Formats: sequence, C-alpha cells, structure tokens
Amino acid sequence: TEQEIYDEAGHAFNIASPKQLQEVLFVERKLPPGKKTKSGFSTDTSVLEDLASADPLPEKILEYRALAKLKSTYADALPELADENGRIHTSFIQTGTATGRLSSRDPNLQNIPVREENGRQIRRAFLAPPGSLLVSADYSQIELTLLAHFSEDENLVQAFRAGIDVHARTAALIFGCFPEAVTPEMRRTAKTINFGVMYGMSAFRLANQLRIPRGRAAAFINTYFATYAGVARFIAEAKEKAARDGWVQTILGRRRYIRGIRSTNRNERAAAERIAVNSPIQGSAADIVKTAMLRMREAMAKEGLHGKMLLQVHDELIFEVPEKEAEKTGALARQVMESVVPLRVPLRVSVETGPCWGDFH
Repeated sequence: TEQEIYDEAGHAFNIASPKQLQEVLFVERKLPPGKKTKSGFSTDTSVLEDLASADPLPEKILEYRALAKLKSTYADALPELADENGRIHTSFIQTGTATGRLSSRDPNLQNIPVREENGRQIRRAFLAPPGSLLVSADYSQIELTLLAHFSEDENLVQAFRAGIDVHARTAALIFGCFPEAVTPEMRRTAKTINFGVMYGMSAFRLANQLRIPRGRAAAFINTYFATYAGVARFIAEAKEKAARDGWVQTILGRRRYIRGIRSTNRNERAAAERIAVNSPIQGSAADIVKTAMLRMREAMAKEGLHGKMLLQVHDELIFEVPEKEAEKTGALARQVMESVVPLRVPLRVSVETGPCWGDFH
C-alpha cells in the first residue's frame, strides 16, 4: 500500500506527515481543501473520505492508515502482552462508559475490527487450546430490538416478531418497493437511517455519510418517521420526560442524569436530547448483556459444564469450552440470553462454534 501511494503520487514522501500530505493533496494534485487548522488544511479521516470520490490517492491513504493502526495497535503489540501460556489478559471497566456498557483496556480487545478482512486476520490469531472450542453467542440487533420494545411502533414490532430483516423492511418502506426488489445498496442506506435516527443523526450528517444531497437525506428521514410513527412519538416523549425529570432510565431502572437538558443554549440542549433518546436504549442493552453474563455463569455451574467465559465484546459473549460440551453450551447460551428480560418483541441470539475467534460472523 505504501508503494502504491508513492506510485500514485509520482514520488516518495512521509505519509505520516500532515504537512507533506497537504503539499501532495492540495498543491500538487490541486484537490479542494476542507477544514483549516493551525498548521494548515486538515488531512483527517473525514476530509480524506470527502476527497476519495474525486481522486484515488485519499482512498489509498485511508487504507494505509487503517493498516498502520492494525499493525501498531494489534499485530506488533499483542504478542508482547501474551503470558507464558500464550494468553492475553484484558481488564474490563464497569464505569468506563456513561451508558453502562463494559469497556476493555490494557489491551482493548473490544475494538479489533471485524468487518474488514485485515481485522479478521488479527482475530484469527486467537485460538482455543487443543481439546477445546470457542463458542460465540451474539445478540442480534439488540438496540433496534429495544427501540421496537420502547416505541411500540406497529411496523417495527411486526417485523421483529415475524423475524423479518428490519433493514430490508425499512428499505422497502422508504423506497416504496416490494421487499424482493430491495438492493444491497438500498439496504445499506436503510441500515444507516435505522441507526442514525436512533442516535439523533441530522439530515446534514446523514447526507455526508451516504454522500447524497441534504434535501434527499431530509426526505429519507421524513419518510422514516412517517413509516415508523411510533418511533417519532417515542423520541418526542423521551425528550419531554428527560426535560421534566432531568434523567432517563434503563429497562432495569438504572438512571442517568442529563446535564443541559433544560439549557437555553440550543446546541447544548440538542446534545442532551440525543442522550435522552439514546441512553435508555444503549443502557438497557448493557443491562441485558450484563444480566446474561451472570445468568450464564449460574446456568453453566448448574448444568455441570466446564467451560469459561472469556470475553464480552459489546453484545457478544465468547466462551472457551471442552469440545464435547460445545453444542450444549451454545444451546444453553441461546436459551438463557433470549429470556433475560421479557420484551414486546423477541430477543434473538446467534450462536457460532469453532477453534478460532476470527471465523465468527
């Protein structure tokens, strides 16, 4: 990738130097500069992403940065942290996030990329010892499931109860087509909207993310709320309740007090309102996953299983189990995790088994 960048630029330069990168992009290649910083024009990720459609070099630089981060953070660093048994021990922090989700540090094993092949290669270095297998039990779309539960939106609830692909369903509704006519690109757009709305994404930000005109992004959001009227109602009520009480709470009653929810500063209040909508969902997901961890420990002991829980990665639990207990542990995980709390829609858990962490989903 480094040589490809030099070939594309026509000469070698220090890719890690913002000053030299500015020279190559904005002077030599005459690309339109974006944000101005103290040291010149910005070459951060968002700027390079915007430039990538006009020139092949920014895309190559983004790839280089991603690979360099994988190499320095994981490929070079992790082997140095292994103990005499070849194991790496992370620390989980209970109070590391405002929503209550666990975070991981020294090293952070929750952040190894899984969507790119290079990230999966890092995960493939993590193997079960001889005679054992890894079992992954992963909540499927837990935050959207909770949005359906809290909002009681008819279309969302119906989709989850029927086991329908919610992103494809949203795509069909906002694009006005039959489900079988939904293309992968339409589904990706719908997925961005599904999650974006939940996190309070503006039309401006959605337009940037999807690389579409702002007017079209606004139309997508309007169509979404017309389709999922229950979600629009839930968002409005969550903001009103937070402004009245000064706090929001999770499904298990854990409160989060929100600073700025009554602020006269529009930006401060808007940020607080996003927290008011998002925290009950993310916080409830944290409650469910943590409760599942406790229930699984009890259930495995009761069943006389000898496996152990290795990792919690967001909505996924990973166990190391004797080979002969893998199937039973996976079935138990699904049963326990899907029944942690009663919801208006079913919690669904996907289970995978294998010798290697990198082989999962």
